[in-house]
Amino acid sequence: MRGAARTVAAVLCALALSLFLPATARADSAGGGDLHVAQTLGDRELTFVLRRVTGLPGPLHVDVLTHRGTPAGALRLGAVPAGVAADRAAGATVGTVTSKASVRLGDEPGTYGTVLDIDRAGPWELVVEDGSRTARIPFVVPGQVTSPPERTVFAGFVAAGVLMLVTLFVAVRARRGSWVLLPASGVVAALATAVTAALLSASLPPPPEPGRDVDATQDNVTDPYAVVRPVSAEHSRPPASLETAAYTARPGERGTLRLDVNDGSTGLPADDLVVHDGALMHLVVIGPAGRLWHLHPVRTAPGTYEVQLRLPASGHYAVSAEFARRGGGLQHVRSATGLTVTGRPAPQEGSGKAPDQDAAGADTAPASELAARGTGTRTTDGVPVRLTASTLTAGSAATLTARVGDTATLQPWLGMVGHMIVVGPLSEDDATGTARLGQAAEQAPVWAHAHSMGGDMSGDTSGDMSAHTGGDTGTGHGHGSGAAHGEEDHAGHGTADPPDTEPGGHGEGPGSMSGLMPLNGDSPADETVAAYGPDVSFVYTFSRPGHYRVWIQAMRDSTVLTIPYVLHVSSGGSGGGEE
Repeated sequence: MRGAARTVAAVLCALALSLFLPATARADSAGGGDLHVAQTLGDRELTFVLRRVTGLPGPLHVDVLTHRGTPAGALRLGAVPAGVAADRAAGATVGTVTSKASVRLGDEPGTYGTVLDIDRAGPWELVVEDGSRTARIPFVVPGQVTSPPERTVFAGFVAAGVLMLVTLFVAVRARRGSWVLLPASGVVAALATAVTAALLSASLPPPPEPGRDVDATQDNVTDPYAVVRPVSAEHSRPPASLETAAYTARPGERGTLRLDVNDGSTGLPADDLVVHDGALMHLVVIGPAGRLWHLHPVRTAPGTYEVQLRLPASGHYAVSAEFARRGGGLQHVRSATGLTVTGRPAPQEGSGKAPDQDAAGADTAPASELAARGTGTRTTDGVPVRLTASTLTAGSAATLTARVGDTATLQPWLGMVGHMIVVGPLSEDDATGTARLGQAAEQAPVWAHAHSMGGDMSGDTSGDMSAHTGGDTGTGHGHGSGAAHGEEDHAGHGTADPPDTEPGGHGEGPGSMSGLMPLNGDSPADETVAAYGPDVSFVYTFSRPGHYRVWIQAMRDSTVLTIPYVLHVSSGGSGGGEE
């Protein structure tokens, strides 16, 4: 009897201590999975992967994924606590680098990693320096906390256990049996409280998630239940404006483009962008000859982003940016002015000749080669790409399938296996011309995107894949003209390389449907997994008839291939597609 009572007492003491002692903090760099952030750092297009932190204090593993052609060199990394804190000791280290490391990138594409130390939950910044510029990547390390309903459940069971021991003691020692009813009633009340709290906990809304719904501080990350709850569950922010600073570089000369993101209601810097489709900001630049850049500016200060460009020719360039604010508010903003590059081409560094390569190392071939008309087979960077399309009619869903190579070796990029960008409708002269496509794209009523996702990764192209050619094979979003347009990932981390046009027809229909599915629960496959394709299919509805510029992108052999097309969409009974 005494041994059993001691055992029960020990268990109850342990439960009681769990109520009052702080819980062991477990953290995650992305609130449930690894955080992937693409960054255009100088001439390098890199993807930083912040692996989940499994305990605090503990290590933060940072992997840097490089593409083919990425210059070798060293990067210096640092972990900096951010946000505000009520604790003076914790707030004293805000803005100070608490852990440093370096990583040396090699000549070959691959993964290069290092480790930083994280000592607390809360908002952080990963500081990346390459010797000439500094990027600051915000991320949140949440702590594991116990909710008030859980504490009530534990407290109820602990109280019930203690009162049960009291009941047994009274039953043995007391001379009057009625005295037992007092602690026994307490047992019933404690159990009722615990069970009620357990049942009601599922219906109680969770608090706003710091870093996703509300701005993260060290206090609300450590205990989000201690913060006063807002009256409204709507956390979206007002639209933001995009301001581009003057770009003065000559053709072929490296220049820095600065972008300021300001809150539309206050005019203050909007420093609450969150990672969306693998980047804080997606910047798209379309040149006068149809070349397309998809870059990821680095955050250098609150609300300020910078990217280095080397635009190869004089003329007008259309500029747009896509980003998502904390709490919602995904938006795509086109620059009202774009970029106009003038002057004589700058000589290539170290040679005295005009440049024949852009900032990402892509060949600046004659612009006429960029006017790829219709579907068919083309070769880009030595890889055959065959585009097939169903009848292209305005207002009707169309399926476009690009077979990139002949093997299932495509790699996901920005979380997707395939990307398609659509701009139009354009006049035939603008769509096929080589002089003013940037100006025409800036005024085009439709900018749209589609992603290829949701398929398998078996690579089997012999089976009947008709079940995969429905609306779940891709997502497309069209937008009309105006100041802000929704748009997601655009093609090409570098530029749209000119394809060598070859004769060819529509080819066969889609075989194996390429897509991206999470392979390990919380975290999907990253760029190192070459197991998708070769078919990349999209479903998109062209809202208006006319000529469209279309860029399709996929990653293969650690190289982002960007294939431009000119497609014609008919208005009714006659089909469109090839020119």
